Amino acid sequence: MLELIRVKNDIPFMRFARSTIFFSVACIVAAIALLATKGLNLGVDFTGGTVMEVGYPRAADIPAIRGVLTQAGYGDAQVQNFGTSREVLVRLPVKAGVTSAQLSEKVLVALKAADPAVELRRVEFVGPQVGQELLEDGSLALLVVSIGIVIYLSLRFEWRMAVGAIFATAHDIFIVLGIWSLFQWEFSLTVLAAVLAILGYSVNDTVVVFDRIRENFKKTRMTNVAAIMDNAKTATLSRTIITSATTLLMVLAMLFLGGEVLYGFALCLAIGILVGTYSSVLVASPITMWLGVSREDFIKPVKTESGAMV
Repeated sequence: MLELIRVKNDIPFMRFARSTIFFSVACIVAAIALLATKGLNLGVDFTGGTVMEVGYPRAADIPAIRGVLTQAGYGDAQVQNFGTSREVLVRLPVKAGVTSAQLSEKVLVALKAADPAVELRRVEFVGPQVGQELLEDGSLALLVVSIGIVIYLSLRFEWRMAVGAIFATAHDIFIVLGIWSLFQWEFSLTVLAAVLAILGYSVNDTVVVFDRIRENFKKTRMTNVAAIMDNAKTATLSRTIITSATTLLMVLAMLFLGGEVLYGFALCLAIGILVGTYSSVLVASPITMWLGVSREDFIKPVKTESGAMV
């Protein structure tokens, strides 16, 4: 394995276990409180609204269109290319006292004032019932993925390690959703997709660390669990940094160069990568250690000729 960082002595990660766990639990409690009080700022995908498709004779200037709509009082509109660079999709949330037809007419007037050549291709109304179905389906997808991860971890690892990995994964999701609730950023289908991706990324990072810890338990005669875990984390540190850094670079490219459409998706992934790396190293292992994992849990007892276990 390529090593960018070579450390002669093991880094005492577990020395800070109590502090990191208390900090993480406090963050989870705060996130749950935010979700319970402020909730998520659900986007048009979940709440319903008006969807307009307009066409331009040339490549549309998306930032300019957003500026026009903001000046016209529709700053909450989502604007993105659809199909080609000349086709634009505008999503508008439900406005109290304004029908979908009236809203689309007002938006079209604002767009024509900036560019008379714009043409209305279609208008659709996404009802709240459809949005509710999307919310329920998205929540179901998140639940199914979470259950699958719990089953996988329970089968692959000793139950104490499985609990630690499950706690770390849940920690990452709560933190991300709590941040979204705190700043009231729009929660759309693309952000939900990023949350599902974070689930997989966080589990993968934790599994790599736990694989090394399990290997250390089997091959060493040491009884100091904290020292064994510190050795495993130090040995996988280079891999963790390389994986997190390269993945984060790609996500940051989407964040700064991908435009408005990918912004929420990339921002969610960026936060998830940072939080997931932290939890894989400083959250999952302390939980496992405090549950009482030991070397004996990984060493199979030797059978004697008489069949007794020693």
